[in-house]
Amino acid sequence: PRGVSAPSDGRAVLTMLIQLRYFASLREALGYGETIELPSGATVASARDVLIARGGAHAQLLARGRALRCALDRQMADEHQALHDAAELAFFPPVTGG
Repeated sequence: PRGVSAPSDGRAVLTMLIQLRYFASLREALGYGETIELPSGATVASARDVLIARGGAHAQLLARGRALRCALDRQMADEHQALHDAAELAFFPPVTGG
């Protein structure tokens, strides 16, 4: 894990850094990506929840019920998949073709 944070209750929490990438319409609204710090043991779903809690465009575009695909380290992932330090987590809308 990347670091240790100390919440207000004084307990140490191991943390990890996750590199986020956004694609297609998400990239247009949120930018190319960013790095976030999450507690050790976080999942794809908990990362999404942290982003939704920011409000604004993040809440609107990543909201529950919206169709989104996720990839963890360039492999398709479901929301229950555990993250690891220095992971690359990508969000993108479903792709349609014709």
